[in-house]
Amino acid sequence: MALVIFALVLWAAGWALNARLASGPARETTAARLAVPIIFGATLLAMWELIVRGLDVPMVILPAPSVIAETFAARLPTLWEDFVQTFLKGALSGYLIGCAAAFAVAIVADRFDFLKRGLLPVGNFMAALPIVGTAPILVMWYGFDWQSKAAVVVVMVFFPMLVNTVAGLSDTAAMQRDLMRTYGASYLQTLVKLRLPSAMPFIFNGLKISTTLALIGAIVAEFFGSPIRGVGFRISTSVGQLALDMVWAEIAVAALAGTLFYGAIALIEKRVTFWHPSHRS
Repeated sequence: MALVIFALVLWAAGWALNARLASGPARETTAARLAVPIIFGATLLAMWELIVRGLDVPMVILPAPSVIAETFAARLPTLWEDFVQTFLKGALSGYLIGCAAAFAVAIVADRFDFLKRGLLPVGNFMAALPIVGTAPILVMWYGFDWQSKAAVVVVMVFFPMLVNTVAGLSDTAAMQRDLMRTYGASYLQTLVKLRLPSAMPFIFNGLKISTTLALIGAIVAEFFGSPIRGVGFRISTSVGQLALDMVWAEIAVAALAGTLFYGAIALIEKRVTFWHPSHRS
């Protein structure tokens, strides 16, 4: 019980420190912006460790962070193999194919209005389909290796990317388009010089949404058939073995991969859309 009380005291101290950093005169500095989430995350991990050990929670219910870290370090080769199978093969390949195909279809749909009117309702319908219904079908079609996981990811990311790109291409004002016509610009020139730059915030919004969808789709698809590796495969088998430390280690791998993937796209967005008001200092 003493550890639980200490965890509550630690939470109060972390709360007070973060409140001071977030509202103090140096809150806009880089150090303060980095310190607040680091302190918050470290406090949560420390509380997790203290409460689990203080209440003697069984590992099959919730392992302590130190146990997860030990498993992570001991099973690093296995975790890396699962990461390569799930992320680099299934999620990343499906993400690239799905987003590229959605971008190309959005350009065509923007050119032909009847495609836009027909595709967007279909996109809303497909986006509402549960992955647990489509994943088994695609696994049976494309086999148990990474190709079926990539197919699931393509289905998941295609329509969010399509909807965002079409919305971005329609975001320019009528006066801007009239000005381009006044200058004698062709459709391609208007697309490249006006509409695509204006659509970039929407396009990157679709790309960022698709990062999380890609990883979730690849992991869930592995529950319905996979070779003897992959994050989803390892989670399902470890749950059956009551090896919850390995389950949480795989969850940590997925969280790190998703965070880095999202951060990479956000960094590219900042470089490409530096002119947007949200990125101006």
